[in-house]
Amino acid sequence: MSIRIVVRYLGPVLAVLGGILAIPLLYSLSSGDGAYLGFLVPSFGAVVVGGLVWKYFPSEQRSLTRREGLALVTSAWIVASLVGAVPYSLTGTLPTYVDSFFEAMSGFTTTGATVLTGIGQQAPSVLLWRNFSQWIGGMGIITFFVALFPMLGVGAARLFDAEMPGPQPERLRARVADTARVLWMLYVAASALEFLLLVWVPDISAYDAANITFATMPTGGFLHLPESIGAYADLPYVTTVVTVFMLAAGVNFSLYFRFIASPNARWQADTFLRNPEFRLYIGIFVAAAALVTLNLVHEGNLDPLSALQHATFQVASIQTTTGFATTDFDLWPSMSKGVLLFLMLVGASAGSTGGALKVVRLLVIVKHSFRQIVSAFSPRAVLPLKLGGDPVPEPVVSGILGMAGLYGLTVVAGFVVMTAVGLDAVSAFSAVAATVGNVGPGFAAVGPVMDYSFIPDVGKVALSFGMLVGRLEFVTALALLMPAFWQWR
Repeated sequence: MSIRIVVRYLGPVLAVLGGILAIPLLYSLSSGDGAYLGFLVPSFGAVVVGGLVWKYFPSEQRSLTRREGLALVTSAWIVASLVGAVPYSLTGTLPTYVDSFFEAMSGFTTTGATVLTGIGQQAPSVLLWRNFSQWIGGMGIITFFVALFPMLGVGAARLFDAEMPGPQPERLRARVADTARVLWMLYVAASALEFLLLVWVPDISAYDAANITFATMPTGGFLHLPESIGAYADLPYVTTVVTVFMLAAGVNFSLYFRFIASPNARWQADTFLRNPEFRLYIGIFVAAAALVTLNLVHEGNLDPLSALQHATFQVASIQTTTGFATTDFDLWPSMSKGVLLFLMLVGASAGSTGGALKVVRLLVIVKHSFRQIVSAFSPRAVLPLKLGGDPVPEPVVSGILGMAGLYGLTVVAGFVVMTAVGLDAVSAFSAVAATVGNVGPGFAAVGPVMDYSFIPDVGKVALSFGMLVGRLEFVTALALLMPAFWQWR
């Protein structure tokens, strides 16, 4: 593995990030909120440093190796968060750089956990950057980079595989760069549609509509409003639009491409219904919403219509790991909170912008478990594991089981760390589950109306690491912690 080639490719990543920072910079200048220096300095610095690194660092005429791809993806996300944290510090939005890094990592990984207090009192451009960062991170920093720069050649495939969520990242085109562009085109189109549907409402400004869109499509959850989406809870149209787009963002984006590219209407109709993960994803949503609705009616003393409205929105929000809240669900009955905690751990579909374990992995784990039970009394039976009629290769099954194991171990390790820094058991577990699963709000001390500002710096760094490994699906980031990874070969 060559460290030089990894550092060299970090150059254009830095330059692209500097260009992205120009968007809130221009908004700050146009609105006159006085925060422009907080964006001008890191934007200019990132472009200059990135350009110099790309120009003067030695290059090698070959594609990236697997190790270099893993190192570059993880390093890019860390560097992006380090640079993205600068505006929070320079504008005085957050008191320490650790807080700023936590907020930036939460944005880019679309977690939505915040250390900000008094949300809405900050400069509008800072809040815009906070929301826009999660929109960039939703489809992936490296995927954006690959879509813009085809210069990586064969090495782009390694980057794409290391960053995109799912057991097997799906190629929509023969070339990885073309696949990345297709995904971004679908993402931008869906975002534009949501923005238009929201800005059409007289009570919503373009600024509000943009920020809500930047939080919904990446399933991020950051908002510039202290009440979160609850500020529009009395507008059913708004919450319905947001619910629909949250659920849409939790679907594998390759299904949308297949639907659009299907040769005839029959195949279009079957695109979603034939997909076992989509069916289970919708099934989990319907079952969870029904359970929470009934629980809120019988134990929460809500009328059926209000219970249904809150349940469907909150279940969609947590299942897709968006983290919006129209109410303080930490006050809900225990069964409803238990359902939400289950959804935090499972998450949305592979190939979506949602986080956590992913529905397809849950499906494979359940099928594998039943296969093991059958093998106990019929050891000679040949039982291929199938999804949608297609057999799942054993290496993929093994990889899913390994990833699930890493998920569980990471949550347990994080739980131990968070209890060590002083959190009670419920707060500690939900904080780790909410950050590793890229959900955002948890329960108790980190509930939907609370924040993470009270956690000591050690805990914030640990949770930031949890956000990163959760977003990169564990193997990509954790591989760099193995001593064998750095051995020269």
